[in-house]
Amino acid sequence: MLTKISCDSFKLTKGSCGIFHEKALILSTAAAAAAAAPRYTSRHCPISQRRRASNDYIPVEATLPMSARGGSVIDAPRCCSGISDFPREAMMLSGRQVKCPPACEMENRVRTSAVLIACGSFNPITNMHLRMFELAKDHLEDTGKYRVDRGIISPVGDGYKKKGLIEASHRVEMAKLALETSDWITVDSWESLQPEWVETAKVVRHHYGELVAAEQTNNEVEVDTVIYGKKRRVEDHSSSHQKDKPRLFLLCGADVLESFGVPNLWKQEDIGELVGRYGVVCITRNGSDVEKFVHQSDALWCHRRNIHLVREWVTNEISATHVRRALRRGRSVRYLLPDPVVWYIQEKRLYSVESERKNEDVPLAPLARYTDAGPS
Repeated sequence: MLTKISCDSFKLTKGSCGIFHEKALILSTAAAAAAAAPRYTSRHCPISQRRRASNDYIPVEATLPMSARGGSVIDAPRCCSGISDFPREAMMLSGRQVKCPPACEMENRVRTSAVLIACGSFNPITNMHLRMFELAKDHLEDTGKYRVDRGIISPVGDGYKKKGLIEASHRVEMAKLALETSDWITVDSWESLQPEWVETAKVVRHHYGELVAAEQTNNEVEVDTVIYGKKRRVEDHSSSHQKDKPRLFLLCGADVLESFGVPNLWKQEDIGELVGRYGVVCITRNGSDVEKFVHQSDALWCHRRNIHLVREWVTNEISATHVRRALRRGRSVRYLLPDPVVWYIQEKRLYSVESERKNEDVPLAPLARYTDAGPS
Protein backbone atom coordinates (compact mmCIF):
# COMPACT_ATOMS: atom_id res chain seq x y z
CA MET A 1 0.00 0.00 0.00
CA LEU A 2 1.39 3.40 -0.98
CA THR A 3 0.49 6.86 0.31
CA LYS A 4 1.55 10.27 -0.87
CA ILE A 5 2.13 12.83 1.89
CA SER A 6 2.39 16.59 1.53
CA CYS A 7 5.66 18.05 2.83
CA ASP A 8 3.68 21.03 4.16
CA SER A 9 1.93 18.78 6.64
CA PHE A 10 5.22 18.21 8.45
CA LYS A 11 5.81 21.95 8.93
CA LEU A 12 9.59 21.65 8.60
CA THR A 13 11.47 24.93 8.77
CA LYS A 14 15.00 25.88 7.86
CA GLY A 15 17.46 25.18 10.63
CA SER A 16 15.20 22.76 12.43
CA CYS A 17 16.69 19.41 13.31
CA GLY A 18 15.97 16.34 15.37
CA ILE A 19 12.91 14.13 15.18
CA PHE A 20 9.63 15.35 13.71
CA HIS A 21 6.36 13.54 14.15
CA GLU A 22 3.25 15.19 12.68
CA LYS A 23 -0.03 13.78 11.52
CA ALA A 24 0.36 13.20 7.81
CA LEU A 25 -2.17 14.37 5.28
CA ILE A 26 -2.98 11.64 2.77
CA LEU A 27 -3.45 13.30 -0.59
CA SER A 28 -3.99 10.33 -2.82
CA THR A 29 -5.22 6.81 -2.77
CA ALA A 30 -2.94 3.85 -2.87
CA ALA A 31 -3.70 3.26 -6.52
CA ALA A 32 -2.98 6.83 -7.56
CA ALA A 33 0.25 6.94 -5.59
CA ALA A 34 1.44 3.69 -7.09
CA ALA A 35 0.68 4.92 -10.60
CA ALA A 36 2.43 8.29 -10.47
CA ALA A 37 4.52 8.69 -7.36
CA PRO A 38 7.70 10.79 -7.66
CA ARG A 39 10.84 9.34 -6.11
CA TYR A 40 12.78 11.72 -3.92
CA THR A 41 15.99 10.09 -2.79
CA SER A 42 19.25 11.14 -1.15
CA ARG A 43 20.40 12.89 -4.31
CA HIS A 44 18.33 15.91 -3.15
CA CYS A 45 20.43 16.34 -0.01
CA PRO A 46 24.01 17.62 -0.49
CA ILE A 47 25.13 16.19 2.85
CA SER A 48 23.62 12.80 2.20
CA GLN A 49 25.52 12.46 -1.07
CA ARG A 50 28.66 12.09 0.95
CA ARG A 51 27.07 9.43 3.13
CA ARG A 52 25.41 7.11 0.63
CA ALA A 53 27.78 4.33 1.55
CA SER A 54 26.85 4.60 5.22
CA ASN A 55 24.23 2.33 6.73
CA ASP A 56 23.26 5.16 9.08
CA TYR A 57 21.34 6.98 6.38
CA ILE A 58 18.45 5.34 4.57
CA PRO A 59 16.63 7.72 2.19
CA VAL A 60 12.86 7.72 1.90
CA GLU A 61 11.63 5.60 -1.02
CA ALA A 62 8.16 6.45 -2.20
CA THR A 63 7.52 3.02 -3.66
CA LEU A 64 8.20 1.07 -0.50
CA PRO A 65 5.06 -0.55 0.91
CA MET A 66 4.01 0.74 4.28
CA SER A 67 4.18 -2.72 5.75
CA ALA A 68 7.86 -2.92 4.89
CA ARG A 69 8.66 0.11 7.06
CA GLY A 70 6.09 -0.36 9.81
CA GLY A 71 6.98 1.29 13.10
CA SER A 72 10.41 2.44 11.97
CA VAL A 73 12.03 5.86 12.06
CA ILE A 74 12.38 7.30 8.58
CA ASP A 75 15.32 9.47 7.51
CA ALA A 76 14.09 12.45 5.54
CA PRO A 77 15.94 13.18 2.26
CA ARG A 78 17.03 16.67 3.12
CA CYS A 79 19.45 18.51 5.36
CA CYS A 80 19.03 21.34 7.85
CA SER A 81 21.20 23.70 5.85
CA GLY A 82 19.34 23.11 2.63
CA ILE A 83 15.67 22.70 3.48
CA SER A 84 14.77 25.38 0.94
CA ASP A 85 16.18 23.14 -1.79
CA PHE A 86 13.94 20.24 -0.81
CA PRO A 87 11.15 19.63 -3.35
CA ARG A 88 7.72 21.00 -2.54
CA GLU A 89 6.22 17.56 -2.09
CA ALA A 90 7.91 14.54 -0.62
CA MET A 91 6.92 10.91 -0.38
CA MET A 92 6.76 9.98 3.29
CA LEU A 93 4.97 7.24 5.12
CA SER A 94 1.95 8.30 7.09
CA GLY A 95 2.27 8.52 10.88
CA ARG A 96 5.99 7.71 11.00
CA GLN A 97 8.76 9.66 12.66
CA VAL A 98 10.96 11.71 10.35
CA LYS A 99 14.57 12.02 11.41
CA CYS A 100 17.34 14.17 9.95
CA PRO A 101 20.36 12.37 8.52
CA PRO A 102 23.19 11.88 11.04
CA ALA A 103 25.45 14.27 9.11
CA CYS A 104 22.81 16.96 9.43
CA GLU A 105 22.51 16.46 13.20
CA MET A 106 26.29 16.54 13.51
CA GLU A 107 26.37 19.92 11.79
CA ASN A 108 24.51 21.48 14.70
CA ARG A 109 25.97 19.34 17.48
CA VAL A 110 29.63 20.18 16.86
CA ARG A 111 29.15 23.95 17.12
CA THR A 112 30.83 25.25 20.26
CA SER A 113 29.27 28.03 22.29
CA ALA A 114 31.32 31.22 21.94
CA VAL A 115 31.31 34.56 23.74
CA LEU A 116 32.94 37.77 22.52
CA ILE A 117 34.42 40.28 24.95
CA ALA A 118 35.68 43.74 24.05
CA CYS A 119 37.82 45.64 26.55
CA GLY A 120 38.60 49.31 26.02
CA SER A 121 37.92 52.91 26.91
CA PHE A 122 34.61 53.31 25.01
CA ASN A 123 35.15 57.04 25.39
CA PRO A 124 32.45 57.29 24.10
CA ILE A 125 30.98 54.11 22.63
CA THR A 126 30.33 54.48 18.87
CA ASN A 127 28.35 52.66 16.21
CA MET A 128 31.61 51.11 15.02
CA HIS A 129 32.09 49.44 18.39
CA LEU A 130 28.71 47.79 17.99
CA ARG A 131 29.40 46.94 14.36
CA MET A 132 32.53 45.02 15.40
CA PHE A 133 30.43 42.56 17.37
CA GLU A 134 28.17 41.84 14.41
CA LEU A 135 31.13 41.32 12.07
CA ALA A 136 32.86 39.00 14.53
CA LYS A 137 29.69 36.99 15.13
CA ASP A 138 29.12 36.50 11.40
CA HIS A 139 32.73 35.43 10.89
CA LEU A 140 32.83 32.87 13.71
CA GLU A 141 29.49 31.34 12.81
CA ASP A 142 30.45 31.17 9.13
CA THR A 143 33.30 28.84 10.08
CA GLY A 144 30.70 26.26 11.08
CA LYS A 145 32.54 25.66 14.36
CA TYR A 146 30.94 28.19 16.69
CA ARG A 147 27.60 29.51 17.84
CA VAL A 148 28.01 33.00 19.26
CA ASP A 149 25.64 33.30 22.20
CA ARG A 150 26.74 36.49 23.88
CA GLY A 151 28.81 39.63 23.60
CA ILE A 152 30.34 41.56 26.51
CA ILE A 153 31.51 45.17 26.59
CA SER A 154 33.88 45.86 29.48
CA PRO A 155 34.83 49.56 29.85
CA VAL A 156 38.20 50.16 31.45
CA GLY A 157 38.39 51.72 34.90
CA ASP A 158 39.49 55.24 35.74
CA GLY A 159 42.83 53.85 36.89
CA TYR A 160 43.91 53.40 33.26
CA LYS A 161 44.86 57.11 33.30
CA LYS A 162 44.41 57.67 29.60
CA LYS A 163 44.41 61.26 28.41
CA GLY A 164 40.86 62.61 28.03
CA LEU A 165 39.29 59.58 29.74
CA ILE A 166 36.06 60.69 31.44
CA GLU A 167 34.61 58.96 34.50
CA ALA A 168 33.84 55.25 34.16
CA SER A 169 30.31 55.74 35.47
CA HIS A 170 29.46 57.86 32.41
CA ARG A 171 31.10 55.46 29.97
CA VAL A 172 29.27 52.47 31.44
CA GLU A 173 25.96 54.29 31.33
CA MET A 174 26.48 55.32 27.69
CA ALA A 175 27.32 51.72 26.77
CA LYS A 176 24.11 50.53 28.41
CA LEU A 177 22.10 53.11 26.48
CA ALA A 178 23.76 52.07 23.22
CA LEU A 179 22.82 48.43 23.79
CA GLU A 180 19.17 48.93 24.68
CA THR A 181 18.14 47.44 21.34
CA SER A 182 20.61 44.53 21.37
CA ASP A 183 19.38 41.09 22.37
CA TRP A 184 22.82 39.48 22.78
CA ILE A 185 25.40 42.15 23.75
CA THR A 186 25.59 43.33 27.36
CA VAL A 187 27.71 45.69 29.45
CA ASP A 188 29.73 44.44 32.39
CA SER A 189 30.93 46.96 34.97
CA TRP A 190 33.31 44.71 36.93
CA GLU A 191 36.47 46.09 35.33
CA SER A 192 35.32 49.69 35.58
CA LEU A 193 34.67 49.36 39.31
CA GLN A 194 38.18 48.23 40.22
CA PRO A 195 40.16 50.86 42.16
CA GLU A 196 43.26 50.27 40.05
CA TRP A 197 43.82 49.41 36.41
CA VAL A 198 43.40 45.69 35.69
CA GLU A 199 45.35 43.99 32.91
CA THR A 200 43.23 42.81 30.00
CA ALA A 201 44.41 39.24 30.53
CA LYS A 202 43.05 39.31 34.08
CA VAL A 203 39.74 40.74 32.87
CA VAL A 204 39.34 38.00 30.28
CA ARG A 205 40.39 35.39 32.85
CA HIS A 206 37.74 36.71 35.25
CA HIS A 207 34.96 36.51 32.69
CA TYR A 208 36.03 33.08 31.50
CA GLY A 209 35.83 31.82 35.07
CA GLU A 210 32.30 33.18 35.36
CA LEU A 211 31.40 31.66 32.01
CA VAL A 212 32.61 28.19 32.98
CA ALA A 213 30.93 28.41 36.40
CA ALA A 214 27.62 29.37 34.80
CA GLU A 215 27.93 26.51 32.31
CA GLN A 216 28.56 23.99 35.10
CA THR A 217 25.57 25.31 37.02
CA ASN A 218 23.34 24.92 33.99
CA ASN A 219 24.51 21.34 33.49
CA GLU A 220 23.62 20.48 37.08
CA VAL A 221 20.10 21.85 36.92
CA GLU A 222 17.55 19.09 37.12
CA VAL A 223 15.14 19.04 34.23
CA ASP A 224 11.62 17.94 35.13
CA THR A 225 10.88 16.17 31.89
CA VAL A 226 8.31 13.42 31.94
CA ILE A 227 9.70 10.47 30.04
CA TYR A 228 7.94 7.19 30.71
CA GLY A 229 6.55 8.82 33.84
CA LYS A 230 9.95 9.47 35.45
CA LYS A 231 12.21 12.46 36.01
CA ARG A 232 15.53 12.49 34.23
CA ARG A 233 18.58 14.69 34.57
CA VAL A 234 20.41 16.43 31.76
CA GLU A 235 23.49 14.29 32.28
CA ASP A 236 21.41 11.12 31.88
CA HIS A 237 20.86 11.86 28.22
CA SER A 238 23.00 10.17 25.60
CA SER A 239 26.61 11.21 25.19
CA SER A 240 25.72 12.83 21.88
CA HIS A 241 24.20 15.71 23.83
CA GLN A 242 27.39 16.53 25.72
CA LYS A 243 28.64 20.08 25.09
CA ASP A 244 32.17 21.29 24.56
CA LYS A 245 33.52 23.91 26.93
CA PRO A 246 32.51 27.43 25.87
CA ARG A 247 35.05 29.63 24.13
CA LEU A 248 35.77 33.23 25.06
CA PHE A 249 37.32 35.41 22.34
CA LEU A 250 38.88 38.82 22.83
CA LEU A 251 37.35 41.17 20.27
CA CYS A 252 39.50 44.11 19.20
CA GLY A 253 40.48 46.41 16.38
CA ALA A 254 43.70 46.35 14.39
CA ASP A 255 45.19 49.09 16.57
CA VAL A 256 44.93 46.91 19.67
CA LEU A 257 46.52 43.90 17.99
CA GLU A 258 49.36 46.04 16.64
CA SER A 259 49.86 47.55 20.10
CA PHE A 260 51.15 44.14 21.19
CA GLY A 261 54.42 45.29 19.65
CA VAL A 262 54.68 48.50 21.71
CA PRO A 263 57.44 48.11 24.36
CA ASN A 264 56.24 48.01 27.99
CA LEU A 265 52.57 48.22 27.02
CA TRP A 266 51.84 44.50 27.30
CA LYS A 267 53.45 41.68 29.23
CA GLN A 268 54.57 38.90 26.90
CA GLU A 269 52.93 36.26 29.07
CA ASP A 270 49.64 38.16 28.82
CA ILE A 271 49.87 38.22 25.04
CA GLY A 272 50.51 34.49 25.02
CA GLU A 273 47.51 33.87 27.28
CA LEU A 274 45.11 36.07 25.33
CA VAL A 275 46.05 34.71 21.93
CA GLY A 276 47.01 31.16 22.83
CA ARG A 277 44.50 30.19 25.48
CA TYR A 278 41.45 32.24 24.52
CA GLY A 279 41.80 33.53 20.98
CA VAL A 280 41.40 36.90 19.31
CA VAL A 281 38.96 38.21 16.71
CA CYS A 282 40.45 41.31 15.12
CA ILE A 283 38.45 43.70 12.92
CA THR A 284 40.79 45.32 10.41
CA ARG A 285 40.57 48.84 9.02
CA ASN A 286 41.74 50.50 5.84
CA GLY A 287 45.42 51.36 6.00
CA SER A 288 46.32 48.59 8.45
CA ASP A 289 48.30 45.51 7.47
CA VAL A 290 47.52 43.16 10.32
CA GLU A 291 48.48 40.07 8.32
CA LYS A 292 52.01 41.45 7.94
CA PHE A 293 52.17 42.28 11.65
CA VAL A 294 51.16 38.75 12.62
CA HIS A 295 53.68 37.32 10.17
CA GLN A 296 56.50 39.41 11.61
CA SER A 297 55.66 38.66 15.25
CA ASP A 298 56.95 35.31 16.52
CA ALA A 299 54.62 35.51 19.53
CA LEU A 300 51.56 35.87 17.30
CA TRP A 301 52.71 33.61 14.47
CA CYS A 302 52.89 30.53 16.68
CA HIS A 303 49.20 31.12 17.62
CA ARG A 304 48.07 32.30 14.17
CA ARG A 305 45.33 29.66 13.99
CA ASN A 306 43.76 31.23 17.08
CA ILE A 307 43.69 34.70 15.50
CA HIS A 308 40.66 35.50 13.37
CA LEU A 309 41.20 38.48 11.08
CA VAL A 310 37.95 40.00 9.83
CA ARG A 311 37.96 42.68 7.18
CA GLU A 312 35.22 45.30 7.15
CA TRP A 313 34.50 45.85 3.48
CA VAL A 314 32.01 48.62 4.19
CA THR A 315 34.33 51.53 4.95
CA ASN A 316 33.64 52.88 8.42
CA GLU A 317 36.30 55.11 9.93
CA ILE A 318 34.41 56.23 13.02
CA SER A 319 36.78 56.70 15.95
CA ALA A 320 36.13 57.92 19.46
CA THR A 321 39.00 60.40 19.10
CA HIS A 322 37.31 62.09 16.11
CA VAL A 323 33.98 62.07 17.94
CA ARG A 324 35.46 63.81 20.99
CA ARG A 325 37.09 66.42 18.76
CA ALA A 326 33.76 67.13 17.06
CA LEU A 327 32.03 67.43 20.43
CA ARG A 328 34.65 69.85 21.74
CA ARG A 329 34.05 72.02 18.69
CA GLY A 330 30.29 71.95 19.00
CA ARG A 331 29.80 69.83 15.88
CA SER A 332 27.02 67.29 15.40
CA VAL A 333 27.90 63.65 16.02
CA ARG A 334 24.48 62.27 15.27
CA TYR A 335 24.51 58.97 13.33
CA LEU A 336 28.07 58.39 14.52
CA LEU A 337 26.75 57.37 17.92
CA PRO A 338 23.42 55.83 18.93
CA ASP A 339 20.88 58.57 19.58
CA PRO A 340 20.47 57.78 23.31
CA VAL A 341 24.24 58.24 23.71
CA VAL A 342 24.15 61.59 21.90
CA TRP A 343 21.32 62.78 24.14
CA TYR A 344 23.15 61.61 27.28
CA ILE A 345 26.29 63.51 26.27
CA GLN A 346 24.28 66.65 25.64
CA GLU A 347 22.39 66.34 28.92
CA LYS A 348 25.55 65.76 30.99
CA ARG A 349 27.65 68.21 28.94
CA LEU A 350 30.46 65.74 28.49
CA TYR A 351 33.62 66.07 26.38
CA SER A 352 34.84 69.61 26.65
CA VAL A 353 38.26 71.15 26.23
CA GLU A 354 38.80 70.73 29.97
CA SER A 355 37.87 67.03 29.97
CA GLU A 356 40.31 66.35 27.13
CA ARG A 357 43.15 67.63 29.31
CA LYS A 358 42.42 65.11 32.03
CA ASN A 359 45.45 62.86 32.80
CA GLU A 360 47.46 65.00 30.39
CA ASP A 361 50.67 64.80 32.47
CA VAL A 362 50.05 61.35 33.93
CA PRO A 363 51.72 58.25 32.42
CA LEU A 364 49.45 55.53 31.08
CA ALA A 365 48.89 52.88 33.75
CA PRO A 366 50.60 49.97 31.93
CA LEU A 367 53.61 52.11 31.06
CA ALA A 368 53.84 53.29 34.67
CA ARG A 369 53.61 49.73 35.92
CA TYR A 370 56.03 48.05 33.54
CA THR A 371 58.73 50.74 33.32
CA ASP A 372 60.80 52.86 35.68
CA ALA A 373 58.13 55.61 35.46
CA GLY A 374 56.08 53.83 38.09
CA PRO A 375 56.79 53.32 41.79
CA SER A 376 59.40 50.72 42.58
